[in-house]
Amino acid sequence: MFSAVVGLVVLVALWEGYKAVGNPDGTVLLGVRVLPRADDLSMPHVWDMLQRLGRPELTGGRPVWQVVLSASLFTLGITAVGFVAGAVIGLLLAVAMQRFRIVERGLLPYVILSQTVPLVALAPLIAGWGGTIWPEWMTVALIAAYLAFFPVAVGMLRGLQSPQAAGVELMRSYAAGWWRTLLKLRFPASLPYLFPALRLAGAAAVVGAVVGEISTGTRGGIGRLIIEYSREATSDPAKVYTAMLGAALLGLVVAALVSLLELPLMRHRRRVSVVTM
Repeated sequence: MFSAVVGLVVLVALWEGYKAVGNPDGTVLLGVRVLPRADDLSMPHVWDMLQRLGRPELTGGRPVWQVVLSASLFTLGITAVGFVAGAVIGLLLAVAMQRFRIVERGLLPYVILSQTVPLVALAPLIAGWGGTIWPEWMTVALIAAYLAFFPVAVGMLRGLQSPQAAGVELMRSYAAGWWRTLLKLRFPASLPYLFPALRLAGAAAVVGAVVGEISTGTRGGIGRLIIEYSREATSDPAKVYTAMLGAALLGLVVAALVSLLELPLMRHRRRVSVVTM
């Protein structure tokens, strides 16, 4: 938590510092803009964004912060569905690849290759598959799951393969089968690999949900709100950044929830390690 606050303070300082000394027209090198414009239209002050959160979205309407919060909660629900689905798929794939070497050799390249498909092209395809069978939000959840399964599958596979040969041989000497070895040895050893992968999966699920909402036009979420607010970028630039701030905070919330899940399991693992020693 402390590091997150420090990181936020540093980000604000860098933003305001560049705005104070940066070129309003941007820095151009060999005809290519290498640094963004520092004018109020492109980079409004942080306090202007915060003030805009407290003002009504439209005349007589709700404050912007309420609209952003409602949209973020909508996207959070979709992200949670996609994250859980992606994590379960990733775990199952990792277990299958660890159990059968031929599955790892045949499947892992395609798992890696799957992440090269552009989401902008994938979203309409998934929406077309669903048609009227499932609601729009489920298409967005599938896109989030598509991005979330990859880090879990790769990280968990590495974790399941991390036990030393001596530990595996010890389990065999106890006549422990594959399933018991998985539960008693491989899965506990994989926890330090699993939770960083889950944090990456959470961030990827947020990105997938936001991009999916933008690509499919799903209403009610923060992705759609970014599109709607971007139409007012020339007249109300701070309003655009309020939606982006909501998306960024959504990613932090998902990462924090994963960290809360990590604490009891890792504490139990450390306790078991101490007792074993």
